Amino acid sequence: MGVVIAVSGLPAAGKGEFADILAQNGIPVRSMGDMVRAEVKMRGLKEEPHIFGEVATKLREEHGEDVLANRLVSSVDLLLEENRIVLIEGLRGTAEREVFSNHWGENLQVVAIIASKEIRFQRVQSRARSEDGDLADLEVRDIREIGWGLDKIIRDSDVKFTNESNLDDFKEEVSSWLKSL
Repeated sequence: MGVVIAVSGLPAAGKGEFADILAQNGIPVRSMGDMVRAEVKMRGLKEEPHIFGEVATKLREEHGEDVLANRLVSSVDLLLEENRIVLIEGLRGTAEREVFSNHWGENLQVVAIIASKEIRFQRVQSRARSEDGDLADLEVRDIREIGWGLDKIIRDSDVKFTNESNLDDFKEEVSSWLKSL
């Protein structure tokens, strides 16, 4: 069996950049955030910063804290049939980590991307995604995701990358780690 890497981190820490680096190395990526964005579209809701968090929260309330993980497992298993490594981008909750740990056991590796609130807010301002807003919106997202257990996931991760310098340094550090797998 291959390795499943699940990357976590607070909003705008660099999970997407991490996913891009792995994708450029031929590793398939499945995004939990994309699952929420698709749910927002399916429900016909206007894409505003607070909507994405509300939909993610409602999904968890309606179907359990592990809903996104349970929906994702089979597609990752299919990818593992033809790939040595698969990345899950956006692990945010301890219930999700539990599903992944129970399913893949020692073949799961949790990675945390860490960046200060100031750096993350600068990134939010520059990327202008529909789920991003002002500093207050970022703080609300932080509190919500910490409430799902993200702080525990980051603390207990197998690998941590600090992403506070430039993108080239981050790419070099991640690429070097990837070669060691």
